Amino acid sequence: MSHFDDLMDYERQTQALAQVAGRLSWDQETVMPRGASPQRAEESEAMEHVLHARRTDPRVGEWLAEIDAETLDPVGRANLRHIQRAFDRTNRVPVKLAGEIARVTSSAQRSWAEARAANDFKAFAPVLAKVVELKRAEAQALASGGDPYDALLDDFEPGATATELEAMFDALRPRLVALRDRVMGADHQPAPLSGTFDESRQMELTQEIARAFGYDMEHGRIDKAVHPFSSGSGLDVRITTRTSATDPFGSIYSTVHEVGHACCEQNIDRDYLLTPLGQGVSMGVHESQSRIFENQLGRSRAFTGWLHGRMQEVFGPLPVADADAFHGAVNRVTQGFIRTESDEVQYNLHVLLRFDLERDMIAGKLAPADLEEAWNARFEADFGVKVDKPANGCLQDVHWSVGLFGYFPTYSLGNVYAGCLMKALRNAVPDVDASLAEGNPRPATGWLAENLQRHGGLYEPREVITRACGGVAPSEGPLLDYLEAKFSEVYKL
Repeated sequence: MSHFDDLMDYERQTQALAQVAGRLSWDQETVMPRGASPQRAEESEAMEHVLHARRTDPRVGEWLAEIDAETLDPVGRANLRHIQRAFDRTNRVPVKLAGEIARVTSSAQRSWAEARAANDFKAFAPVLAKVVELKRAEAQALASGGDPYDALLDDFEPGATATELEAMFDALRPRLVALRDRVMGADHQPAPLSGTFDESRQMELTQEIARAFGYDMEHGRIDKAVHPFSSGSGLDVRITTRTSATDPFGSIYSTVHEVGHACCEQNIDRDYLLTPLGQGVSMGVHESQSRIFENQLGRSRAFTGWLHGRMQEVFGPLPVADADAFHGAVNRVTQGFIRTESDEVQYNLHVLLRFDLERDMIAGKLAPADLEEAWNARFEADFGVKVDKPANGCLQDVHWSVGLFGYFPTYSLGNVYAGCLMKALRNAVPDVDASLAEGNPRPATGWLAENLQRHGGLYEPREVITRACGGVAPSEGPLLDYLEAKFSEVYKL
């Protein structure tokens, strides 16, 4: 066998073990017994030690040194690029530190959940301080003299920098704030959907909708969790959702969002299974799929027209006048605390708050103990309301408890990508609304599968978006144009 064959055989085993580690996290969020948390922390640390040892094995370095990339095809070169990058990054982080991060973040997740339920930030603050301390150490090791935050960001969006994202976000903010102010001050204000909706029927409807959007239930499943998420790749891609008797949209659109993530994994070329190419290339690209599924497709006038009729079949008559009123209810812009429940107009403002605060924590400008005060002040300045409790403020997201610093900005980057992709999709599939009106998103999701999802990690993040958009590089313009057009119609501006 060649050095490249040896390397790829070794990598497949490493990828398989990483999937097992991911399954531990899925189990922890869904069905793990409450009292198992201390043991799971030890298990997670042990798995991280094994994975770190494999990723830094000297044989990987020897194989990489012996392989001539020019002798490989594009798929081989892409695999080599990913393995080299992972090898270099992993070798910069001491194994003891990597294991400690895995152990602490596993137990911190439970601490966060308990503090959130009790609305007690002070109980969580020391745990958060330890996580931040460890992530700062990791960032310093990875940065090699560069920007520590960029080093963490690179785990989720390779090649991106905080400086370029800040410039993009600065361009987003003025038009988003102006649109929000116009919408909030509009004479026409859509009414909310009121009533109670059987939660078991909600789950049945979400499974139906998940299949309609292309989720393969033969290789996936839907469970409940506090924080909806998608987990896995290849032949085992699982999602979670949540239900509320008074808010069926929360269940429906959480599911559609996570199905976007899941399809991003399920539709990757099966030849890439258990290789570095066999998963989404970045979280920004991943988020572009979840957001376009949820918003541009799922909240469109065409699809909500079908959903209005289907929900009446499932739940009985709805307290809205017609399909137009239902579309308004789905797309209401309201003051709210929770990012995951935010409307499209304000969602990115929630992300920008987190982006700034986490950069300050990693830079040492903001002590974790002072996060609640800083969050509340920033939220009131950005949204005009005071945070009423920690669960609606700095304790609402799981990300920081599990060490995902650098993850938040990819949500807004994904929205930008989604705006660009939807513009290209409409040009390529001009009758997309006709199929959405029949409850059939497949022409749209099929275009995304063919033009983006199947490539997995073959291309760099911005390259795969640019290729899908016919050579047009991503920018914030299409997203802002889409939002202004949509909400001007909804609010009769």
